[in-house]
Amino acid sequence: MIAPGQVCAVLLAAGRSQRFGPADKLLASIDGVPLVNHIARRLAGMGFGALIAVCCDARVSDLLAEAGFVVADNLAPQRGLSRSLALGIAAVPERCAAALVCLADMPRVPTGHLMALLDAFDPAAAPIVASSRDGQPMPPALFARAQFAALAMQTGDHGARELLLGARLVAADATQLADIDRPADLA
Repeated sequence: MIAPGQVCAVLLAAGRSQRFGPADKLLASIDGVPLVNHIARRLAGMGFGALIAVCCDARVSDLLAEAGFVVADNLAPQRGLSRSLALGIAAVPERCAAALVCLADMPRVPTGHLMALLDAFDPAAAPIVASSRDGQPMPPALFARAQFAALAMQTGDHGARELLLGARLVAADATQLADIDRPADLA
């Protein structure tokens, strides 16, 4: 178990939204609120030791800065999810012993699930804790500082997929871990 104050929440919000169409999906409205704000507000209210957001759109950056996040700009989003992950991990302050990596297009992840990830963490026995949908590891995921170098070395658009294969898993309902990829997903 680790306390939120010892963790940096890293929100990856620099995807190119190619399947969504020409609009930035993170600005699409869900219940009258921009998509990105759903998870951002949840994270901002949990007492994390630091809040980092990796963005490539100034409008998204502004929303997240207003929510209390320090913004790291990804000037090369075409380099894939791993580039955003590396930028986010590089921005984690030294005072934080772990990083909780979340995706900005997952608006329904509940606070209870995020707390369950923190509860399952152990820097020696479980230095990586991942969400699980039908037994498949996925974000949100928690990484001990000892894993940061490996996270920074990932390449392409797979993020930390390889590292998550050895994670302690915390199951969640499929609707809670759903991400928004296409306009139809907003329904």
